[in-house]
Amino acid sequence: MSTPLTARIVEEHTNAFRALAPAGPTAARRRTAIAALTASGLPTSRDENWKYANLRPLERLRFIPAPPAQPLAATDLPAAIPGFARYVFVDGAFAPALSAALNSTAAAVTPLAAAPEAGMPAHTPAPGASADERFALLNEAFATDGAAIRVAAHHDEPVRLELVFVASADALTGASYPRVELQLDSQAQLLLIERHVSAGPHASFVNSAVTVDLGCGARLHHYRLQELSARAIVFDTLSAVVGRDACYRLHGINTGAQSARSTLAVRLAGERADLMLAVVALGDRQQVQDTYARVEHVAPRARTEQVFRGISAGRARVAFNGKIVVGSEAHGTDSRQSLRGLLAGPEAELDVRPQLEIYTDEVRCSHGATAGKLDESMLFYLLSRGLEPEVAQRLLKWAFLEDVVAKIEIAELRRQIEERLALQVNEPLARAESA
Repeated sequence: MSTPLTARIVEEHTNAFRALAPAGPTAARRRTAIAALTASGLPTSRDENWKYANLRPLERLRFIPAPPAQPLAATDLPAAIPGFARYVFVDGAFAPALSAALNSTAAAVTPLAAAPEAGMPAHTPAPGASADERFALLNEAFATDGAAIRVAAHHDEPVRLELVFVASADALTGASYPRVELQLDSQAQLLLIERHVSAGPHASFVNSAVTVDLGCGARLHHYRLQELSARAIVFDTLSAVVGRDACYRLHGINTGAQSARSTLAVRLAGERADLMLAVVALGDRQQVQDTYARVEHVAPRARTEQVFRGISAGRARVAFNGKIVVGSEAHGTDSRQSLRGLLAGPEAELDVRPQLEIYTDEVRCSHGATAGKLDESMLFYLLSRGLEPEVAQRLLKWAFLEDVVAKIEIAELRRQIEERLALQVNEPLARAESA
């Protein structure tokens, strides 16, 4: 699909190809990705699953990787979580001075620029692939570095890792391409924190891609925090395959950026695979927070629990589209969706959309979706107990989010998230904790 935007992406890729070829994914993978992107083009608002996303900024962004960043100090980063080995990437490039030693844990952590073949084989969608996969092609074509992580079976305690991706460049100078290729062997265990933050108020362009492969009986608790600056533009694609008896716990907290789109594609490929997906999204002013989650059941007796809580204030738009597809061989599937959104302003927009496609019998599938304002009866009750209207509204907002936040099992991380969410709803933490 030849469009002016696609032509510009190809031109920028051609001009940068010699510099890109030695690092990151191999040259062959880059060529395959740019060919597929040339044939398919990036999605547009006419694509059903992209109608809530803000794609207009793409017309004025640069796609070449950002130039080397100015050095950062540890104090420029979020507070570290005790017990987690931290690895930092600035504008997609590994920052060893801010990171733990690569051999400091039982996991094999390798920067892709140092060993381009270290990661697992990337999934490059073919020409004509669905629009939901195409921003991953952009990352495949341009990424210069990233983290390849492989975790072997470790029966005593799960490995604990934290990845911090810092965007520091302005979008007019280049883009940031965070990349993670994660593989858990059979029976492996991992706690992974993945943060996306900004260094300064720059209007950065971030396009991240994460691939996850869980072997038989593996367990992954994955916490993803998108806390970019208020002027940033971010497109994020996560693709996961969950094997037999494997368990994937995926928590997403989306509060930053001017415009953010997250695409989550999880394939439950093994019998009794288990997925719990919980997402919180907050939008204020003119923010766009859009999430599309597709879960595909292809094996028997797999289980999915999908929970979303979103608050839209000011003139923001918050959207969550959750689709579950149950294949013909996936008998015994158990899936549940609970999608709830809260409108906190007369000009705010909120869209929650559950979808089910079932191609077999003997399944248990349920879904529920609500979007509305604060519960008037609960608000009246709190006012009747003597609370000020603003305080009562903030407490109800906090309670609306807390049933997802409470699922975060790492106490220090949960505290940090609660602090940020409390600031978003203008509620002091001490009061929130006492609620």
